[in-house]
Amino acid sequence: MAVIAPDARMAGMGETYPPRAAVISWIFFAWAAEPFFTLITTFVFAPYFATHVAANPASGQSLWGFATAAAGLTIALLSPVLGAIADASGRRKPWIAAFGAMLVIGASLMWFGRPGDASVIPPLLLVFAIATIGVEFAIVFNNAMMPTLVPPNKIGRLSGTGWATGYVGGILSLILVLGFLAASPDTGRTLFGFKPLFGLDPGTHQGDRITGPLTGIWFIIFALPMFLLTPDYPAKRPVTEALREGMVELRQTLGELPKQKSMAAFLLANMIYTDGLVSLFAFGGIYAAGTFGWDTIQIGTFGIILAIAGTFGAWLGGKLDDRLGPKRVIAGSQLILLFAIVAILLVDKESVLFVRVAPPAPGGALFASAAERAYLVLGCLIGAAGGPLQAASRTLLIRLAPRERIAQYFGLFALTGKVTSFVGPLLIGVITAITDSQKAGMAVLVLFFVAGLALLARVRD
Repeated sequence: MAVIAPDARMAGMGETYPPRAAVISWIFFAWAAEPFFTLITTFVFAPYFATHVAANPASGQSLWGFATAAAGLTIALLSPVLGAIADASGRRKPWIAAFGAMLVIGASLMWFGRPGDASVIPPLLLVFAIATIGVEFAIVFNNAMMPTLVPPNKIGRLSGTGWATGYVGGILSLILVLGFLAASPDTGRTLFGFKPLFGLDPGTHQGDRITGPLTGIWFIIFALPMFLLTPDYPAKRPVTEALREGMVELRQTLGELPKQKSMAAFLLANMIYTDGLVSLFAFGGIYAAGTFGWDTIQIGTFGIILAIAGTFGAWLGGKLDDRLGPKRVIAGSQLILLFAIVAILLVDKESVLFVRVAPPAPGGALFASAAERAYLVLGCLIGAAGGPLQAASRTLLIRLAPRERIAQYFGLFALTGKVTSFVGPLLIGVITAITDSQKAGMAVLVLFFVAGLALLARVRD
């Protein structure tokens, strides 16, 4: 594997950068990882689990929330430690490969989540958690490679382009599933009117379940260029020695953090608004399935439209990031998300913003009712704002963190993005279970973005 020259990785001396092919290969890692979030956690498998594996949508939303919370807590506890060890050892790719293997294995085993079989629920949630841990940790170490790829004044564009490319990968994977693999149980046809490839049975929802193995295969194929062409940091010391040094550096960083007021305020803000965003994406498809009765094809089409909005949002956000600064992009994105959430809570199948509308007609055209179209528009706002929020957050961390400890700080970044990531899904799960109302569960997300905006105001970019 290629390694990056020492002069290209010294803080303040990064005048030598790898060729365009290396940067493009790094960008395509987002393309490789995105189907896990698009197909499994948001638009296909999660709604399928809630509506066909669990006893009912409210119970499914609750169980999925608990599994997401458990994975998030594990990621939160281990991210800073692993980041510190990676900085001390020097290498990034071995960590990405190990956690990528967890993603591939965990996602592939989700194929066995048969509908209506309560016995598969515990192992299914377990392998989902394993895959979640794998993909999130792989992303942590992939992010840590960014400062060596482009000059500082192009970091925002690189980050935004990476997010946009990921969205495109998610769109294509969703089109592949909806157009050729997942068919309606009623008609036996896919969105494009075809019979499912490979003889997948619509009656047992094999088209939904195939998203697990597809995610694993997709990751292997499209992450490979990064391993082959993107330079890694050179090895510094053995893992055992790196473990000792990494822990010493982590304790030192945590001790210094209270003195770094902007960094501390940013990490705290990121902790809160990321929890809200992850919860919003994780439960958006489940909420739509329960509110409007959408099936896989309807939710997947909704996901394609949202991902297109997200692609343009992330691309534009990257340009605004370099021009206006990441803090302003983060604040603007949160305001859009806050408006969209409040508006969504005022939409159901028979009313839009307190105005009575005709409910969706059984067997009617796609998104034919006023309520469904309103939900679609608001979903596009969420998609368009979510990409810039995450991409600009990554850029702001790079601006605030010392380069020689970048993986460690990305570990802290993941910590703050995950340490309370169980809180959002847990609150949604608990409130939904208590009230038996999906809307009541989703309402809690308003608090996350209000608090995130308040804390972001204390950050000096």
